[in-house]
Amino acid sequence: MAGALKPLVWLEGEIKTPPFTREGRVEAGTLLLRLQRGESLGMPHARPMPSIGKWCHELRVRDGSHNWRIFYRLEPDCILILEVMQKKTPKTPAPVFAACRRRMADYLAARGGGKVSG
Repeated sequence: MAGALKPLVWLEGEIKTPPFTREGRVEAGTLLLRLQRGESLGMPHARPMPSIGKWCHELRVRDGSHNWRIFYRLEPDCILILEVMQKKTPKTPAPVFAACRRRMADYLAARGGGKVSG
């Protein structure tokens, strides 16, 4: 399976695509493609988010005057998109972390993967 891309799993009914400009959409798509190819991203493009759980990270997308965050979890067989939000404050709001944890737990439970650790 050399060269195969990990699929992106967008949680239907949970995650909405933000109103990116064309440039923002290209940047987000490029970063997601790099993840799909198995590349490990670091700052300034991504950083770990252990406060959400193991293998969780955020992509940092600058789009004109907006900062966007795409929270994701690296699974062995996919990249699970947990949340997309516009970053308006220095700290990520607690309800965003809670929503990411709930979505991850629901996904893992549906797959029979047990509980969330982290």
